[in-house]
Amino acid sequence: MPGRRRRTTSRSPGATRTATATRRKTPARRTAPPPAERPVAGPGERVWVLAVPFRAPAPGARWHPELQAHVWVGRALPPALAPYDPPPYTVERFLEDELNDTPRPVPPGRPLVPREEQATGAEAVVASAAAGHRVFLLGDDPGVGKTGTAVLAAREVCEARGGDRVLVVADRPAAITVPHWTRSIAGFGDGGLRWCVTTWDRLAKVAGLRFDVVIADEAHMVRHTTTQRWAHWRAVSGAGRARDVPFVIAATATPAHTPLELPYLAPQFAQRHGDPLRAWADLPARLAEHGFHVERGRYGWAWTEDPDARRADLARLQGWLAGGDPPATLHRPAPWGPVSVTGTPVALTPAERAAYESEWQEFRAEMQLARRARQTARGRAALLRFRQKAGLIRARATVDWVRAQVEAERQVAVSVEFVETAADPIREALLDCGVAVASIYGRDRFDVEAERLRFQTGAAPVCVFTVTASISLHAGELLPGGATASTRPRVGLFHQPRFSGIQARQVTGRTHRDGQVSPWRVAFAADTVEEQVARVMVERLAVSGSTAGADTSALREVAELLDADWLPPVALTGG
Repeated sequence: MPGRRRRTTSRSPGATRTATATRRKTPARRTAPPPAERPVAGPGERVWVLAVPFRAPAPGARWHPELQAHVWVGRALPPALAPYDPPPYTVERFLEDELNDTPRPVPPGRPLVPREEQATGAEAVVASAAAGHRVFLLGDDPGVGKTGTAVLAAREVCEARGGDRVLVVADRPAAITVPHWTRSIAGFGDGGLRWCVTTWDRLAKVAGLRFDVVIADEAHMVRHTTTQRWAHWRAVSGAGRARDVPFVIAATATPAHTPLELPYLAPQFAQRHGDPLRAWADLPARLAEHGFHVERGRYGWAWTEDPDARRADLARLQGWLAGGDPPATLHRPAPWGPVSVTGTPVALTPAERAAYESEWQEFRAEMQLARRARQTARGRAALLRFRQKAGLIRARATVDWVRAQVEAERQVAVSVEFVETAADPIREALLDCGVAVASIYGRDRFDVEAERLRFQTGAAPVCVFTVTASISLHAGELLPGGATASTRPRVGLFHQPRFSGIQARQVTGRTHRDGQVSPWRVAFAADTVEEQVARVMVERLAVSGSTAGADTSALREVAELLDADWLPPVALTGG
């Protein structure tokens, strides 16, 4: 019929239907772009995978979307690209070796001699792997030697299983943590294995690769299953697979705030009970089925506040890991003793007191409005602003205390949480007083390893930092190149009380480690809510252990003090 063109649309084999030209069109299906072709080297050439910093010029190199890296194909790197040649054991070098017939040789590292704790720890890990376990929780205190233990154990596990590929996932900042791991691997010996060291933020680059052993440094970074990081972790760790999975060494001195935050141990729990993995996919629900004192609350699952019930839960949980023969966990306290953490009250001037009280009243009013309207984002923002302004008011006192410690020939590590209202003003005031400061904060503002070494060598007696883990600031450290860090005593100061027990214990372990004793102070404004928060922090640190599911009652106490008990716990712990 003129004007009414008919078309035939396939519905199923042998079936047809008619439609007119006036029928609403079905949107075209989007098709994924074809994968980029892998670069191939010609005779006498090599594929080079480069570590090019963001927005840095790489003349002649080609961005490869599948590898998420720049590549160069040729006999040798041109001078303009030579600075981007990745060091051994990094992600780029690992990917490069995947693309070439033979890996590049690795120069020998400075030999490291394992300590007794590291050798015996590795034996425990290897025994667990030999028993067929899925995950081993290496929970030694900071500074006991988890890095060396994990390297030695991974070598032996691969040898026993016939594997040769090891993934190390380290914490931030990459400029410090990746070199630390690569030096340790070279120093203890790579065993002829292929090592790949990345960070939690770059896990997507290796999510499609398979490994025989996976070392999760600071494993508590995957305690939340709603993040993209967890999805990548599941892929590399085999958490959702029953077979063909790597052996996982979960290394952390602070596994979780609560048993609900241990999904990365779920494969081991499933194996312990002879259950299929899918039975433990929802860890909180499974814990509830096993009689743990957990229940659904306004913001999801919550752990009981009853101390006796908590102790009973922890005893059962620890039994699942430590009660087997061989055990699937190891925790050893630091032989040099626990860190000393005490409070340091700051007497505010009348002007500072007036400013503090004004900020406190404004915060209380804003928090009440947010509570009544159930505006979680508004409540979190109010809490953040109050903490920033309260810390800024006390910056002068922190500077005075630090100067006194420097004059007493001590080196001072200052832990801060905020940049513009804490790190910057403290640093600038100290520099104005003629005190050199190493700065480890702010994305790409400083060369973090160079700054760390300034502090370690004593060139800068003060270090202001925001990171909570994976850097060493202790006296007498063996530095890259064979030098030794200064032996001047280290003292630490929390410019603000930490709400998270995980973060607080990690921070003190930056200086109180490897046999070095380093006391820490918590600064707070006297006769304010900060004093009560600091008291809770110090008390809980004194009794907290590093076993899975540390005491979290401090979070509730802090929330009540700040009229923030209606907010989800993540508002206090920072995720």
